Amino acid sequence: MKSWMPFVLLLGIMLFVRTNVGQAAYIPSESMLPTLNVHDILIIDKTVKPDKLQFGDIVVFYPPEEAQLDKKLIKRLIGLPGDTIEITEGKLYRNGVKVEESYIKESMQYYFGPVTVPDEHYLFLGDNRNESLDSHLWSNPFVESKRIIGRAVFRIFPFDQIESIH
Repeated sequence: MKSWMPFVLLLGIMLFVRTNVGQAAYIPSESMLPTLNVHDILIIDKTVKPDKLQFGDIVVFYPPEEAQLDKKLIKRLIGLPGDTIEITEGKLYRNGVKVEESYIKESMQYYFGPVTVPDEHYLFLGDNRNESLDSHLWSNPFVESKRIIGRAVFRIFPFDQIESIH
């Protein structure tokens, strides 16, 4: 066997894993404070199918084209297909029921909805709601399932904060 073959094989395995199984993601902004901090590094599970995502999952996705953003985002899943979402008087309502959100930085200073999430679409908000570029600001607030990359499962940096992500 040629001496370069193990390197090529390892490179192929690494590319396969990164493309289909999991990858690291870097947090560049304050949109997910206090849950995630700037410079955190997470492991993203790319094997999870969108229809297996649950309310409250932290997800990496490409925003709708109408948002005119050319980067991946990481936000909390707030609306599943068929859900009706509304933000009024600083509170989130999902299907008419107020949601207790211990993870948000502060109450929302805006009104949104009500909107009903279409089939094969999802709605995302950052935990730092008043400073997050997310669904509440886009002309089309819904993200197609094909634009979802994966779910955050583990924080690996900083080293003193290694933990699973819920």
